[in-house]
Amino acid sequence: VSREEAALVTPERASELVAFDEALKELEQLSKRQSRVVELRYFGGLTVDETATVLKVLPETVMRDWTMARTWLHRALWSRR
Repeated sequence: VSREEAALVTPERASELVAFDEALKELEQLSKRQSRVVELRYFGGLTVDETATVLKVLPETVMRDWTMARTWLHRALWSRR
Protein backbone atom coordinates (compact mmCIF):
# COMPACT_ATOMS: atom_id res chain seq x y z
CA VAL A 1 0.00 0.00 0.00
CA SER A 2 1.40 3.34 -0.99
CA ARG A 3 1.47 6.29 1.40
CA GLU A 4 -1.21 7.99 -0.69
CA GLU A 5 -3.46 4.94 -0.48
CA ALA A 6 -2.90 4.63 3.26
CA ALA A 7 -3.89 8.26 3.70
CA LEU A 8 -7.27 7.44 2.16
CA VAL A 9 -8.17 5.18 5.08
CA THR A 10 -10.27 7.27 7.42
CA PRO A 11 -10.64 6.36 11.09
CA GLU A 12 -14.18 5.14 10.35
CA ARG A 13 -12.95 2.98 7.48
CA ALA A 14 -10.12 1.65 9.65
CA SER A 15 -12.58 0.54 12.31
CA GLU A 16 -14.67 -1.18 9.62
CA LEU A 17 -11.61 -3.06 8.42
CA VAL A 18 -10.76 -4.13 11.98
CA ALA A 19 -14.35 -5.32 12.49
CA PHE A 20 -14.21 -7.26 9.21
CA ASP A 21 -10.92 -8.89 10.20
CA GLU A 22 -12.35 -9.89 13.59
CA ALA A 23 -15.50 -11.30 11.99
CA LEU A 24 -13.44 -13.25 9.46
CA LYS A 25 -11.38 -14.75 12.29
CA GLU A 26 -14.61 -15.78 14.05
CA LEU A 27 -15.87 -17.35 10.84
CA GLU A 28 -12.61 -19.27 10.56
CA GLN A 29 -13.34 -20.86 13.95
CA LEU A 30 -16.74 -22.01 12.65
CA SER A 31 -15.72 -22.98 9.12
CA LYS A 32 -12.13 -22.85 7.99
CA ARG A 33 -13.14 -23.59 4.38
CA GLN A 34 -15.71 -20.79 4.23
CA SER A 35 -13.14 -18.39 5.64
CA ARG A 36 -10.63 -19.54 3.04
CA VAL A 37 -13.20 -19.05 0.26
CA VAL A 38 -13.64 -15.42 1.37
CA GLU A 39 -9.88 -14.89 1.45
CA LEU A 40 -9.37 -16.38 -2.01
CA ARG A 41 -12.35 -14.70 -3.68
CA TYR A 42 -12.40 -11.32 -1.93
CA PHE A 43 -8.73 -10.66 -1.28
CA GLY A 44 -7.17 -12.91 -3.90
CA GLY A 45 -9.62 -12.06 -6.66
CA LEU A 46 -9.97 -15.70 -7.69
CA THR A 47 -12.96 -16.91 -9.66
CA VAL A 48 -15.25 -19.65 -8.39
CA ASP A 49 -13.49 -22.21 -10.59
CA GLU A 50 -10.02 -21.08 -9.50
CA THR A 51 -11.07 -21.20 -5.85
CA ALA A 52 -12.49 -24.69 -6.36
CA THR A 53 -9.19 -25.84 -7.85
CA VAL A 54 -7.15 -24.41 -4.97
CA LEU A 55 -9.44 -25.96 -2.34
CA LYS A 56 -9.93 -29.20 -4.30
CA VAL A 57 -13.72 -29.00 -4.11
CA LEU A 58 -16.49 -28.61 -6.68
CA PRO A 59 -17.42 -25.12 -7.89
CA GLU A 60 -20.89 -25.70 -6.45
CA THR A 61 -19.29 -26.16 -3.02
CA VAL A 62 -17.43 -22.88 -3.41
CA MET A 63 -20.65 -21.08 -4.34
CA ARG A 64 -22.47 -22.56 -1.37
CA ASP A 65 -19.61 -21.62 0.98
CA TRP A 66 -19.35 -18.13 -0.56
CA THR A 67 -23.07 -17.51 -0.06
CA MET A 68 -23.05 -18.80 3.51
CA ALA A 69 -19.88 -16.89 4.42
CA ARG A 70 -21.17 -13.59 3.03
CA THR A 71 -24.45 -14.01 4.91
CA TRP A 72 -22.64 -14.87 8.14
CA LEU A 73 -20.20 -11.97 7.79
CA HIS A 74 -23.00 -9.53 7.00
CA ARG A 75 -24.90 -10.55 10.12
CA ALA A 76 -21.76 -10.50 12.27
CA LEU A 77 -20.81 -7.02 11.08
CA TRP A 78 -24.37 -5.71 11.41
CA SER A 79 -24.55 -6.90 15.02
CA ARG A 80 -21.38 -4.91 15.84
CA ARG A 81 -23.01 -1.58 14.91
